[in-house]
Amino acid sequence: MICSTLFGRAGAPVILAAALAFLTALTPPAQARSRYAELVVDGTSGRVLVARNVDARKYPASLTKIMTLYMVFEALDKGKLKLDQKLKASRRAAGQPASKLGLRRGEAITVRQAILALVTKSANDVATVVAEKIGGSEFKFALMMTRRARDLGMSRSTFRNASGLPNRRQLSTARDMARLALAIRRDFPHYFEYFARTSFSFRGKTYHSHNTLVGNFRGVDGIKTGYIRASGFNLVTSASRDEGRLVGVLFGGRSPKSRDQRMRKLLVHGFDRLLRGSQGLPGQFVRPRGRRDGFSHVPVPRNKPVSRPLDTALKTTTLKTASLKTTVRKTRYDLAWSVQIGAFNQVSSARHHLDKLTGALPGLLKRAKISIDTVSGNDSITYRARLHGMNERQAHDLCRRIKNAKFDCLTIAPAEAALAAAKLHG
Repeated sequence: MICSTLFGRAGAPVILAAALAFLTALTPPAQARSRYAELVVDGTSGRVLVARNVDARKYPASLTKIMTLYMVFEALDKGKLKLDQKLKASRRAAGQPASKLGLRRGEAITVRQAILALVTKSANDVATVVAEKIGGSEFKFALMMTRRARDLGMSRSTFRNASGLPNRRQLSTARDMARLALAIRRDFPHYFEYFARTSFSFRGKTYHSHNTLVGNFRGVDGIKTGYIRASGFNLVTSASRDEGRLVGVLFGGRSPKSRDQRMRKLLVHGFDRLLRGSQGLPGQFVRPRGRRDGFSHVPVPRNKPVSRPLDTALKTTTLKTASLKTTVRKTRYDLAWSVQIGAFNQVSSARHHLDKLTGALPGLLKRAKISIDTVSGNDSITYRARLHGMNERQAHDLCRRIKNAKFDCLTIAPAEAALAAAKLHG
């Protein structure tokens, strides 16, 4: 009689709903929220402090725009774009769904405005505008994004568009997004401050950032939120305090509020672990690889090296930066080989590249002296970043190690090397 009452025609929907609610309550949170992942990384050493589901491929949504901005910053540094350059919206860009600025076909926006629109408004139409400018089409730009992601070590990320709009093949992981956050600060510290902007004005209208932790949680200085229905509410956060720097990644939040609350707790926990000197999870690190582009390409010298007297030391520049401090000594002629790691048109670019290389290879200074040589041409000055004080074997071994770290290099054998060795040992 009881069974008849429970499963009668009128009571069935109620009982089924109750049963489903009971089963849901018993389901483990990780299974009930399969979209969810979280990761906290020491932003200096790459140590993993908190990790959950970090290698599962998920929809990045508008976190994709971090990769888009990486490509924009790279184009700026290469001179392919300028901040005040105007970009025109195509019909395809104008037709992108929200979130958007509402650009009309043919309407222009500067690169600087585009960066701010991507950071604050997360504008999909603007993402297409910059993609078409850099890649020729958004599809080709997405292929470029994927290749660059591989160069950075983001082995489980694939991009199919520049915005993060739904595409079943557009996937990433919490670990890969942490690599990207670390890489974009490492490679473009001069642009990273854009991620701290909380508002942006265009055509008389002010847009406010979706990343409400910036300015509302001590130490947070970026970087990006993301949402599509299939992903839930995503967030990548960078924060710095006296204890150190953290990068936090969260996928699959149930709401903006719960996502932000959870990120606050993750950051508090992370800073507490830094304060206590925690070594993090055993053997787990997240570090981006070196990028492979025009700035790390080492050109073969076109001019014949200038012959110098054997008793003349090389003219070098002493470097003093936060991560690099060297003092150049006189050249030893039994260690006459050198390794060139880059040629730049600005000394600041050379220093920045050396900082990145020494960050990727912490023991570099123990193996060679570092210098920046100034080479004057007909109409320009080139700054060559080199490592000195090695014999032939050491130079080739060091260059091989540098290439393994995904940087380019070129071993240099001075014309007077044989004469120098003869003078020392003759």
